[in-house]
Amino acid sequence: MGQTRGTVREWHAELGWGVLDSRDTPGGCWVHFSPIDGTGFRAPAVGAAVQLDWEPAQQDGYSFRATRIQQLDE
Repeated sequence: MGQTRGTVREWHAELGWGVLDSRDTPGGCWVHFSPIDGTGFRAPAVGAAVQLDWEPAQQDGYSFRATRIQQLDE
């Protein structure tokens, strides 16, 4: 498990999940909207900067899964 900064590569609002890129999660990190800090349905913008906690996991073809996301103001 680790923590790093990354960016939103893609987001599927209709399905509630997306992919984040960071140097510590090569190939992408899968994320569901539920671990994103905030209330209600959250949908980050593509290209947005995030702080993420991640774990190794096989999820929809990705080797990493985000366990907590905080959107950063930049």
